[in-house]
Amino acid sequence: MSVPTVVPLGPDRRDDWLAVDDWAWSQDPERSDKDASLLGVEWDRTFGAELDGEVAGIYAVFSLRTPVPGGDVPTAGLTGVGVHPHHRRRGVLTAMMRHHLATVQEAGAEPVSALWAAEPGIYGRFGYGMATRGQRFTLLRGAAMADVPGTDALAVRFERADTDRHAPLVAACHEAARRGRPGMVSRDSEGLQRRMLADPKDWREGGEPLKVALVTDAGGGVRGYALFRRKEKWEVTGPDGTVSVREAVTLDGAASRVLWGRLADLDLMGRVETGARPLDDPLVHQLVDMRAASPRLINGLWVRVVDTGRALAARTYATELDVVLEIADVSCPENAGRWRLSGGPGGAVYERTTDGADLALDVRVLGSAYLGGETLAALGAAGLVAEVTPGTLARSSRAFTHDVAPFSGWVF
Repeated sequence: MSVPTVVPLGPDRRDDWLAVDDWAWSQDPERSDKDASLLGVEWDRTFGAELDGEVAGIYAVFSLRTPVPGGDVPTAGLTGVGVHPHHRRRGVLTAMMRHHLATVQEAGAEPVSALWAAEPGIYGRFGYGMATRGQRFTLLRGAAMADVPGTDALAVRFERADTDRHAPLVAACHEAARRGRPGMVSRDSEGLQRRMLADPKDWREGGEPLKVALVTDAGGGVRGYALFRRKEKWEVTGPDGTVSVREAVTLDGAASRVLWGRLADLDLMGRVETGARPLDDPLVHQLVDMRAASPRLINGLWVRVVDTGRALAARTYATELDVVLEIADVSCPENAGRWRLSGGPGGAVYERTTDGADLALDVRVLGSAYLGGETLAALGAAGLVAEVTPGTLARSSRAFTHDVAPFSGWVF
């Protein structure tokens, strides 16, 4: 039986990529969004797995940065992973994942890989752990919200989405907001920034062309934005349309209050589907009755610590800690073994040791806890962290936590 071989797919093999993409994601080969879906693709980091003389699987990588407590870590953003159904169960995905982790390790520039999992059951076996969560709300029209100081100084402007005009404004506001939010990965390239404003008809699901709401201050500075579209609907009782928000970002509580208040009061609309929001989003506290907004918990970003030493030393810790971790890592055995992590709010050192372990865990569990949202204590209570030295789990859990809930709302 032949073995998959992973090879580069440059722009000259665009059609090979799209052919597998159509099959893997049940896409219409005549769809109009092909150019939009390829915006931001880094062709020197785009690969295919060949089997029996044809491309059987595909994957690509975005060069990203991920905020972590106390820092910003270069991150290999894994995307577009797919296998042609004709070649399933033949080791194609495993070959691509091994190739990805090996090339990231060899390059040495990115200690972390991250992805969004269409099927969450797949990636844990390759060392990825879910590190962020989010929530969605349905705001009924006129939803009651608390008064917030400073809203009188802000205005909301509604405009048709224009890539040339709005991509730089959205990118600047997103970059300002993400710096304090672990997990909120960067969109540095012009291609990725323009991708956020892409609006092929295939993406509209019967709604109107994309719109932009800009929250501005007295000086014209952008304090927040929403990318959204409306879809009309009429009942016997009257209009009952839906506002669907692709992405919304605000820089402070006043901007949040103004933005959601205006979106929830658009004519002919009955509700706003907010899209993904952080667990500690200001909207949670601004809604007078959060239950009426039907909050739903959703999955988020999956993180794979590729180089445990560089990754753990790249972040700070809430309290002082000195702990020996015994890491299990089948896919990247260089990470396996016992390591001493010592440090605190000012930084940390991570080095090999022959001392006895205090905690034992798999690298995927480390990925879940890395951004400070999923606590080691909770993971331990689930049986995923073994406490060897009594008391070290609670102390380490406190050190790994962070004041801001990790979140990533951009599905790449």
